[in-house]
Amino acid sequence: MDLMGDQTILARRRLALRHGLKGLCATVGCAVVLAASACSSASSTALTGSSAGWTDPARAGAGSARTAHPGASSTAAKAGASVTITAVGDTMLGNTPNLAPDPAGYFDAVKSSLTSGAQVVFANLEGTLTTAPGSKCGAGAGTTCFAFRNPPSYAQYFKQAGFTILNDANNHSFDFGAAGQQQTVQSIHAAGLAQTGLPGQITTVTANGVKVAILGFAPYNWAASLLDVAAARALIEQAHQQAPIVVVYMHAGAEGPTADHVTGQEEIYLGEDRGNAEAFAHMAIDAGASLVIASGPHVLRGMQFYKGHLIAYSLGNFAGYGNFASGGNRDMSAILRVTLSSAGQFERAHLYPVVLSGQGRPEPGGGSAAFVAQLSAQDFGSSAAQISSSGVITRQ
Repeated sequence: MDLMGDQTILARRRLALRHGLKGLCATVGCAVVLAASACSSASSTALTGSSAGWTDPARAGAGSARTAHPGASSTAAKAGASVTITAVGDTMLGNTPNLAPDPAGYFDAVKSSLTSGAQVVFANLEGTLTTAPGSKCGAGAGTTCFAFRNPPSYAQYFKQAGFTILNDANNHSFDFGAAGQQQTVQSIHAAGLAQTGLPGQITTVTANGVKVAILGFAPYNWAASLLDVAAARALIEQAHQQAPIVVVYMHAGAEGPTADHVTGQEEIYLGEDRGNAEAFAHMAIDAGASLVIASGPHVLRGMQFYKGHLIAYSLGNFAGYGNFASGGNRDMSAILRVTLSSAGQFERAHLYPVVLSGQGRPEPGGGSAAFVAQLSAQDFGSSAAQISSSGVITRQ
């Protein structure tokens, strides 16, 4: 159901991008790949954040204003402490005006698995938080075009659920053009959350006294592009210079119930180059990434260890009140929890199975752990992640 539409829509979006991205960058400060200015200083909380390559418009001219993000206690961490990250895939709370009932409680059933023991809680925001007009699905767009948005105020529900950072590198973050993307970024920050995924953007947070850089990539010009491999590598290398832990997200691969395998090839969907997920993930680790996570196919994919680092090739859908097609493997989801050393080395990981009930509400349970274990073995052989029946992830 998460479709981009025909070539006419794509052409229209590219035209809008050429005219609209300049306005967005003038406001949020999109930078060239090697930009390195930070927009905020560290606060006294244990999880704080800033980003290179952009300026939060809500804080423009604020001087040394501090931006705090939730997720841990205010107690100063011991030097060398580990960092625990939880991550989920594509997430929305319906599509205006068809919005999730009781959005404040939509994540209640899985909140403890999201937040317990974690300092960084990540989700891919598969859409926008905006009231902007000008949907990509205008007249003549056809029935295969979908433009997703929630009200800007819905950012607070992601914060209340325990998320600390949302990603905007995906095929829906530009559904309402530059204005919609700009308002989405503003809304995320207004709720006290970090955000990543814009062109040239490196977002850093400090968790347990350890600096963590988080970057999002997707095959689009309105995001940090995973198709420009040289630029992506340079950005990851820059992030590795800034932080000992680097987490890379990629929105990569084809879509649908038959897209649950990693092909090792360039994947084309609806005429779009969606990247070579395996090659990109390996490049990211070679460039300094400690962990690679992904979504985009709308189904779970396998996991692999490469040079001792974990790659989760798709965490599937996590929440969407009618946003995504359902049934079969599309209803299988998961919460990934990974603990890394202060130097970015893998320590331990766990996959918590989630099933999407009703129109896309996440609830604990289902066969995700066994499913991902099977996919991992089929796709990666000796480099596959070992996933036990209880969800414990280990190397072979």
